[in-house]
Amino acid sequence: MLRCIRQALSCGLTGLLLGTAVAHAQAPVGPANLLTEVGKWVQQTQQLAPEQFSFAPMDSRVQLQSCDRALLMDLPFASRETVRVRCLGSVNWQLYLRLVFTSAANPGVSSVTSRTSLSVNASASLGAGGQKVVVGNSLLRAGTVITPDLLTEVMHSGQGLDSQVVTSIKDLENGEMVRDVPAGTPLRSHDVRRAVLVKQGQMILLSVGVPGGFAITARVEALQDGKMGEQVRLKNADSGRLLTGVVTGPNAARGL
Repeated sequence: MLRCIRQALSCGLTGLLLGTAVAHAQAPVGPANLLTEVGKWVQQTQQLAPEQFSFAPMDSRVQLQSCDRALLMDLPFASRETVRVRCLGSVNWQLYLRLVFTSAANPGVSSVTSRTSLSVNASASLGAGGQKVVVGNSLLRAGTVITPDLLTEVMHSGQGLDSQVVTSIKDLENGEMVRDVPAGTPLRSHDVRRAVLVKQGQMILLSVGVPGGFAITARVEALQDGKMGEQVRLKNADSGRLLTGVVTGPNAARGL
């Protein structure tokens, strides 16, 4: 059995890319059918039925404009609750939509409270006491890979906040700082980008599951950079065989 497992690991297995997808809605898209198009994208990329999610009510101050080009959609953060919608037409704008998942989409978990904000508008406050924001416990330097222990969620008065302020630590998991941000300063979505967790030329840990619940691991060489959820090419240093895996964390991947 062990010999068969090792043989399976040494083979170059292929599969579908599990990373965040980018989809295009048919242009033009106006305010009336924006949520319909985004909803279709969510169903396709997250494999959800229409009754398994909804969109939080939009801030009344958000004034949507029609887009004369196809919309670009992606999941900019580690969590799947935030959908970024961008228009790169004659008028450029971007919109962050928060999804509300039902118990059918997350068994045993209650619906998630969500909100939306447009990059050119002020974000809504969370109650009369202000707005929850995410800050660094110390100076966060450019290139730092974000981990939860580096951050804290605090309440802010809401005065003078950037519309791109991040409200949940979960949204920053597996992110990387693109600029220095002092301790206690509210983080914005454009302060962080998806981190490269697997780097070309480095040895990483590859896990391969087999029937019966067993799994084996091996150290392999990464042949390309990879971010969370991205498919990367790997090489078994002992046999020289090429492999394929999906990035699951820092220096770690799951075999396909």
